[in-house]
Amino acid sequence: MQMLSGFAPLAARYDGFILDLWGVIHDGVSPYPGAVDVLGRLRADGKPAVLLSNAPRRAHVAQQALRGMGIADRLYTGILTSGEVTYRMLRDRTDPFFAALGNRVYHLGPERDRNVIEGLALERVTRPAQADFVLNTGPDDECNPTDPAACDDELQECLAAGLPMVCANPDLEVIRGGARVICAGILTQRYEALGGQARWVGKPDPAVYGPVLEMLGLDRARVLAVGDALRTDIAGAAGVGIDACWVLGGIHAAALDGDSAAADDAVRQAGLAPVATVPAFVW
Repeated sequence: MQMLSGFAPLAARYDGFILDLWGVIHDGVSPYPGAVDVLGRLRADGKPAVLLSNAPRRAHVAQQALRGMGIADRLYTGILTSGEVTYRMLRDRTDPFFAALGNRVYHLGPERDRNVIEGLALERVTRPAQADFVLNTGPDDECNPTDPAACDDELQECLAAGLPMVCANPDLEVIRGGARVICAGILTQRYEALGGQARWVGKPDPAVYGPVLEMLGLDRARVLAVGDALRTDIAGAAGVGIDACWVLGGIHAAALDGDSAAADDAVRQAGLAPVATVPAFVW
């Protein structure tokens, strides 16, 4: 695993890129210093880059958020989110798990994520006891976003109703504007620990990489995935045979504290082998 100071050597080595958003390009509030510059350089060099995010919202909604941060559409080739994949699976019902869900949905999550089910032939209900399944997009605005137990009462209600859960964001935590906040993944873990059934949609599931590779139009041997989370970004790339670069300044930054030996230990314990690390997504 190479310890690089910037992304330039990797940009020269590969023909296309799969880039994580949260933790690589931005922190949920603003772009990281240097990230927009890297996107512009890749674009100028004719290197396609697709953004692949575990954001529990539709791709066009995530794109609007990027525009609000000053990240123009022209800087990347395409975007896919776990929320977009969830929407398509709920719409198409070709997967046996989704085909069996029913049409009455209880949404565990903030109102801003309801675009995942807007326009679908679903009835949104207000209590778990009325539902056929629960869509989990993370703690809602009534829950403490730093407390994994904050939504336990809702989870218990869903369990009592026997609801299968769709997790539209496998991330456990993210760093938002410098603060660590919980995501849908940690609530799904708690639900499964209680005995609930759940389906995770997003990285590291191999299914989300097919559409991204189609957008890139490249052989996967010429593609590099870039992410900050070992469990989702780096493991997901490994699962489909794509090289990966680990950005150390994201979700693992506090634990690593810039220590290269700690980074080596972390990937070894995870059973992963990214080709390189960079401290941040800078040129």
